[in-house]
Amino acid sequence: MARYELPGRKILLCAVAVLALSGWPARLWATNGYQLVGVGQCSMGMGGAVVAAPCDPMIAINNPAGLAWIPAQTAFSGEIFNPERRTNFGFGDVGSHTNVYAIPALGWSAPAFRPNLYFGGGIYGTSGLGVNYLQPNTPLGTIQAFSSIDFMQMAPTVAFKLDDKFSVGVALDVAAEQVSFNQTFGGQGLNLTSPTWAYGVGFTLGGMYKVNKSVTLGASYKSTMKFTNLFWQESEEFVPTGVAMTAQGIQPVGVQGGEGTYRARLNYPQQVAFGAALHPVSRWLVSVEGQWINWHATMNQFTVYGPWVGTGSVQLPLHWQNEWVGNLGTQYDVGKNLQLRAGFAYGSNPIKTADIQANLIMPAIVTTAVTAGATQKLPMRWSLTEAVMHTFQNTVTDGTLFGLPLQPVKVSMSENSIGIQIGYYF
Repeated sequence: MARYELPGRKILLCAVAVLALSGWPARLWATNGYQLVGVGQCSMGMGGAVVAAPCDPMIAINNPAGLAWIPAQTAFSGEIFNPERRTNFGFGDVGSHTNVYAIPALGWSAPAFRPNLYFGGGIYGTSGLGVNYLQPNTPLGTIQAFSSIDFMQMAPTVAFKLDDKFSVGVALDVAAEQVSFNQTFGGQGLNLTSPTWAYGVGFTLGGMYKVNKSVTLGASYKSTMKFTNLFWQESEEFVPTGVAMTAQGIQPVGVQGGEGTYRARLNYPQQVAFGAALHPVSRWLVSVEGQWINWHATMNQFTVYGPWVGTGSVQLPLHWQNEWVGNLGTQYDVGKNLQLRAGFAYGSNPIKTADIQANLIMPAIVTTAVTAGATQKLPMRWSLTEAVMHTFQNTVTDGTLFGLPLQPVKVSMSENSIGIQIGYYF
């Protein structure tokens, strides 16, 4: 009996993160790993470069100190997100069967209780990832690969203006995530599809300093968001680590799990952002930003504990690297009632080519996005903001599945989105 081993159990794919707000599913939001370029349509139109350039209450998720510099207002954003992704398990290309999702966000801000004190926050869609692949009639049987996390986040925020130049802010990040995923070959594999909830908490600190009328600096730190355990009640599980050539054909081999409770934990990474907003002339804004996202701390491996035969846990190695992101945005005030925006974002790919086989159902590989947007100020304190985004397709190819003489394993992805946001100034 010939046996092919897959080093590091690369074919095991973990739960991948999808953010959903108010029960709306939204899978594969993102450019920066599985994080959105921008939350809300103003941020999206600016390419996410808003840590030093707040423009609406959604800034609480990026830099809580920004609430001190915007008018009292509320805003609701709705976005249609269209990710296009394909993969090849070695038996021909297959596309994901779900490609259109809705992403909502709601924010508000207002003065509170004493001069220079501001309260706000909101409920946001900030990140997510997921796929739904089905490929029948392969030598390993029907391949089914699915991943989803529904994620809701709230961020009650307080900001304080120390003087006419400097503000600080803090947000309490509270979230709930619902996780389900599987990857099976001929009905055999890891199949944790029963929805389960976990709850997490963290915080965001921010500061803004107006150097002069033309230059503003901003910085923020977002802590790791720690989540409770995820639990699944399952009859049996199987983690393939390779395949064997038998008289019945190609058969997966690996670690077997029995009936009982399986559990895992999926935290959200800490990150740091620095930015500068420049006004070359009064009507023209240019904003630049740099971010560091600590994906390696939360996405290096996904450990599933349970009644595995011979062991108490199985580690699914993802090996995500930390990511550096650069954002550039510009805004021009055409008149008192119209603002035009454009943006650009580039993030390093957190998944190395050598690890793409472990991440076929979490293809967070796009790196480059361009955006555009506009805001119209309407009568009676209303406003309307629109934005569009396109991330350019990226394809990563590496080796063959289980080392078998098959087509090269690969994944490709691109994204488009369009959104509209309604605002009201108090």
